[in-house]
Amino acid sequence: MATKNAEYLKSLVTVLPDQPGIYQYFDQSGKIIYVGKAKNLKKRVTSYFVKNHQNRKTELLVRSISDIKHMVVETEQDALLLENNLIKKYQPRYNIRLKDDKTYPWIVIKNERFPRVFQTRNVIRDGSTYFGPYTSIFTVRMLLEFFRKTYKLRNCKLNLSEENIRLKKFKVCLEFHIGNCLGPCVGKLAHDQYMKSIDQIKEILKGNISGVIKYLKDLMNQFSSEYKFEEAALIKDKLELLEKFQSKSTVVSNSISDVDVFTIDQDEDFAYINYLKIIQGAIMQTYTLELKKVLDESPNELLELAIVDIRQKIFSNAKEILVPFKLDFELEGVKFLVPKQGDKKKLLDLSERNAKYYRIEKQKHMSVPKTEKNATRILETMQKDLQLKSQPIHIECFDNSNLQGTNPVASCVVFRNTRPSKKDYRHYNVKTVVGPDDFASMEEIVFRRYRRLIYEEKSLPQLIVVDGGKGQLGAALNALEKLELRGKIAIIGIAKRLEEIYFPGDPVPLYLDKNSETLKIIQQLRDEAHRFGITFHRNKRSGEFIKSELENISGIGEKTITTVLKRFKSIENLKKQGYRVVADEIGDSKARIIFDFYKLTY
Repeated sequence: MATKNAEYLKSLVTVLPDQPGIYQYFDQSGKIIYVGKAKNLKKRVTSYFVKNHQNRKTELLVRSISDIKHMVVETEQDALLLENNLIKKYQPRYNIRLKDDKTYPWIVIKNERFPRVFQTRNVIRDGSTYFGPYTSIFTVRMLLEFFRKTYKLRNCKLNLSEENIRLKKFKVCLEFHIGNCLGPCVGKLAHDQYMKSIDQIKEILKGNISGVIKYLKDLMNQFSSEYKFEEAALIKDKLELLEKFQSKSTVVSNSISDVDVFTIDQDEDFAYINYLKIIQGAIMQTYTLELKKVLDESPNELLELAIVDIRQKIFSNAKEILVPFKLDFELEGVKFLVPKQGDKKKLLDLSERNAKYYRIEKQKHMSVPKTEKNATRILETMQKDLQLKSQPIHIECFDNSNLQGTNPVASCVVFRNTRPSKKDYRHYNVKTVVGPDDFASMEEIVFRRYRRLIYEEKSLPQLIVVDGGKGQLGAALNALEKLELRGKIAIIGIAKRLEEIYFPGDPVPLYLDKNSETLKIIQQLRDEAHRFGITFHRNKRSGEFIKSELENISGIGEKTITTVLKRFKSIENLKKQGYRVVADEIGDSKARIIFDFYKLTY
């Protein structure tokens, strides 16, 4: 750190107050590189500059600081909240990485006269009420399905203002006729009745199912006492659905009311904080937050930040929080407890297991390559799409390369588990076919390929792909028939024009969706076979050209030409070589002949 800058930073640290707050470190470009909180700003910031740091990243952070700004707040809780929000906003380089959960689903109760209730992934500050985020889309769908059956809310986007309903601007839709909506758009359901349903839904989403059940039971008994048996029967149906839904919640203890549970598990680079939301003795929600460690943060620091972040996301107002160890911070109106026995200790153990399992599962996923994870799914899809007897683990694809009728060659590429197996690729020179006959060339190459595999007792593919339509496919089938392999190996042709897939004996091609994984693999096979074949063809033509040109040089024989081709590949490359390099390969006398022929400098 430069002396001038050190003096400047020292002057900033000296005047810091002994108050709670947050501090921000900036680099030379004015970018925030770290945000921190402190009970005592002066003590905390001073500690960065008066001790040797064992962690290399902390040392790098201190060396990068060019400016310091701070903000005093009333309480440490305010500092925690502000720190959390600033980290999310600026994502400073040296702070813990908070994973953004914008993609998690929420349930929104829309800010409307007759509110709609639906799933969303975007939280909009428009006065609507949001519940979540939910880590399981299944949970969201189950809740919404339950609300639909129980409360029959509207799902249309009509503006159901009092005036519009009074003026009869709307007509009931199909949802009303099939019993999914009670028709508030035409005044068949009063606003206050609709809002009672919304209030009950809010209580359920907060976890207060027992309260809603008690309210409905009292209402049912009231209707019964007033001889309103139809209304009582409708309430009874709702009660049955609610009690069935409640039975799906994991009840841990009737003696525990509303608590939050937080535990932590970690490895070298990440921390995993599990959260359980307990309402009236039942686990209503579980959530695991993943934090990327940066400056070798302590478990206390990680857990403190996570508690603030998760409680903000979940909108938790629980007054008691269970934690695995004592924390050195406070939240207003909240009691922290480290249980040692009983039901609360069991809850803590359950949360710790969740955090541990999350870490183990992540490590398992990281140890398996993504391509390997996807391979099984893709192979299952291919087997289904192409109606194969087994998964095409081993696929081979053939392509002819016959540019302007010269040097006919072919290529065979091999895929194993949906990935190229380049060591198994093969080039072929067409031997028995005279002239540009693609069908005959295909038959020859397919025959030679599988005759050799049979002779060498090597495994045969589950699927053969031929680049071409019915003609090419028929030629390949002829080759398989000669080897008595027809019907034993699945084979298809892919025509270039519209990417039609042809099957043996079926004149009608299959058209796969352009986004189909099956089609993408087949196209990849075809393109790779074409690339591999074209490369071989070009190399062969280049070799033929060099050979023919060298044959015109008097005194240069077949053996010398072969040596030159093998070593220098092209005439241009040969001309760039020094005399000694060429002479070392073919001798002085031959080198002088070539250099004289091309008038090259010795």
